[in-house]
Amino acid sequence: MLVLGGDGTLLSVAHPVASLAPHTLILAVNCGSLGFLTEITRPEMYDALDSVLAGTAGVDERLTVRARVRRRGRDIADRTVLNDVVLGRSADSGIIDVSITLRDRLVTSCRADGVIVATPTGSTGYNLAAGGPIVHPTVDALTVTPIAPHTLTNRPVVIPGREPVTLQPRLAGAHFDAFANFDGQLSVALEDGDAVIVERSSPPLRLVRAESRDYFAVLREKLKWGER
Repeated sequence: MLVLGGDGTLLSVAHPVASLAPHTLILAVNCGSLGFLTEITRPEMYDALDSVLAGTAGVDERLTVRARVRRRGRDIADRTVLNDVVLGRSADSGIIDVSITLRDRLVTSCRADGVIVATPTGSTGYNLAAGGPIVHPTVDALTVTPIAPHTLTNRPVVIPGREPVTLQPRLAGAHFDAFANFDGQLSVALEDGDAVIVERSSPPLRLVRAESRDYFAVLREKLKWGER
């Protein structure tokens, strides 16, 4: 599949590709602004396409997750996510309490503006802006990062990619509203008692890699990583 656009365009195709043609090889060409995920430039497009047709293209396999909103025993939303799942408070809501569990084991409860669960691909997005770590895309892990937590002890944590994560906000009262957002593409308003369940999806998303530079070169070029 040839994708022409920016990072948002690539994120918008992650769910339908995973649902309809999960083994599809994606050649993503940057026609947007930043182009961190769509790292193939327009001048490189034809050489990259030739390498795909010849079967010699380098391929990155990116971890994806299945994210669901569970309400009263049934899933009201179900989506494949490449970047991140964000549980956040609405603009006019007070700070929210969120419990975080791994395989039904309580990790912590935090008071915050929300929580981000990011894949390695998504670790350089909202996760990074919220103080989370950069995770190399080949690492089988997820990051769980509180957004503006109300205590200094709630810090980001890196967990194994095989561990299902459940986020459950406590929204009792008229002044508390929250939403779940999947890759910036879909938002679902949450009710008290809802749970957001994030677990590894299979197979991974297959992206053609730019042969002219590695991941850290892209970090330096696109995000100015390490510059003073």
